[in-house]
Amino acid sequence: MTILVTGAAGFVGYHLSERLLAEGHEVVGIDNFNDYYDVQLKKDRFGMLKRHPYFVGIEADVAKFNDLSIIFKKYKIKTVVHLAAQAGVRYSITNPFAYLDSNLVGFGNVLEACRRHEIKHLLYASSSSVYGANVKMPFSVHDSVDHPVSLYAATKKANELMAHTYSHLYGLPTTGLRFFTVYGPWGRPDMAYFSFTRDIESGVPIKVFNEGRMQRDFTYIDDIVEGIVRLHGRPPEADPDWNREQPDAGSSYAPYRVYNIGNNKPVELMTFIKTIEQKLGKQANLTYLPMQPGDVEATFADIDDLARDVGFKPTTTLDEGIGRFVDWYQTYYASRRTAEQLVR
Repeated sequence: MTILVTGAAGFVGYHLSERLLAEGHEVVGIDNFNDYYDVQLKKDRFGMLKRHPYFVGIEADVAKFNDLSIIFKKYKIKTVVHLAAQAGVRYSITNPFAYLDSNLVGFGNVLEACRRHEIKHLLYASSSSVYGANVKMPFSVHDSVDHPVSLYAATKKANELMAHTYSHLYGLPTTGLRFFTVYGPWGRPDMAYFSFTRDIESGVPIKVFNEGRMQRDFTYIDDIVEGIVRLHGRPPEADPDWNREQPDAGSSYAPYRVYNIGNNKPVELMTFIKTIEQKLGKQANLTYLPMQPGDVEATFADIDDLARDVGFKPTTTLDEGIGRFVDWYQTYYASRRTAEQLVR
């Protein structure tokens, strides 16, 4: 099967592509290599994928429909995993147009390309941020998510609405994936665990928001990928028993579903920091700051639907996951420093 993975040079896109290739699929991976974070890291991920004979890597932007349409036609795409997006909650406060272009225009283009080319299944990245002002824990896909607290969250909620429209109008099977704080090797430098590791190792004080009173459902990258792979082979079907008088937010009369993929075990931020300290063998210098605009105090995934439908629950412990990340981080950046010295 030929699978299109958008955002293939990204964190989740890279790991998912590796898994799909290992299972024998042909993967067409596209990315626009924007400079939101370290472009070299993205290039290195893409370079790893290009070692595979069944990987086709293309630099392209989902916000440009003509380029996207050519790719769909040329490579006879069967299914799509759409992971390309402008990420980051805080960045959306200061750079809103990046989110409007990538997350709204880009997603609209992907939907329209899927419709025109009769794609069998579209899976797309949503986010735990859609739960916004909700405080009932754990967060369930069956709850209303109509009160986002950042533009990033609003665009992800909009993606779910747009996907439902295409499922309704054209019968396009769509599955939304609400990821919960993904971490692991080859991760994103803008994420807290990455910057904490970098700053603790360098002796730089780390910023701890909301005075450290935060909880996150940290989810290891391999568990995220496992969830995607299991859902990939399970296009949603219309639910004939869907109740229009009491509408369920997580399913539909159309071939549309939404799932949480999270560890189902929230961790205190200070516990998370202490785990990184232990793996590095260094103590952090902490700078406590107030809550930032767009942030939420806690996330906690209800994954009952995921477990019921595909028989999977994340299993990687925080100690295991952080250990693997720190090992990768130290090896990767040591090799980059060596390469830079050789160039000089």
